[in-house]
Formats: sequence, structure tokens, C-alpha cells
Amino acid sequence: MTAYGKCFDPTGARHGIPTYPWRYAPDGYATRRQLRELGLRPGGQPVAAQLMRVSRRRKAGVAVAYLYRVDLAKPVRPMTSRKWGALALAMLARRTCPVCRITYSYCLPTSLGMCLHCHQNEEQRAA
Repeated sequence: MTAYGKCFDPTGARHGIPTYPWRYAPDGYATRRQLRELGLRPGGQPVAAQLMRVSRRRKAGVAVAYLYRVDLAKPVRPMTSRKWGALALAMLARRTCPVCRITYSYCLPTSLGMCLHCHQNEEQRAA
């Protein structure tokens, strides 16, 4: 465990909350994604512990994943018909070109802000 010395703090004396190395979380704790796979949500409970690992990509030098207690987690709220409708409208907006108003079977690239045909026509006009 010497390689994980900075990331191992089960009492929380150094980091404020119990901290464990990546992939060494004790039983009974789960991340948000793991809770979702179990059909659960944190349900307003505070962060119980964290996982930490050294990372060259992060500006702070460490990657952190927060852990929640599984026994305090609540079941996921079911989707209502209104939520399904709102989601359908949002997805329709992502598939509709704002310039030519054509609806495609895929989501349009947000970097262009329009469909590929309209983007190519705009580039030709600019040239």
C-alpha cells in the first residue's frame, strides 16, 4: 500500500472524509453510476467517502470519485408521461436543423449548429 499512501486515508484525517485508492472501496459504498445500475439514487445523503488516484490529465494532479452509502440510497423516481414528452421534444430539437428545418434521424453536430448541407452551402457562399 505504499504506492497508495497519498490516497489512503480511511479515517478522513488528511482529506476530511474517508479516502481510498482507486478500486479499493469498501463494501457498502458506491458511486452515482453504480447506484444507478442498481436502480438507486443518493437521495440527498452527503458524500460518505471518496476514491482518489494520481492523474496527469487533471489540473489538480488527482482524480476523485465520490462514494455514497448503498443502505441510505433511495429508489430512482420513475419517469412520468410529462417527462417522457419533454425528453422527446428536446431530442427532436437536437435533430432539427434551425436553418432548413429538416428533421434528421441523428443528432446534429453542436459544433456546426446546423446540418452538414447548410454548413457546406454557407462555406461556399463565404468563399
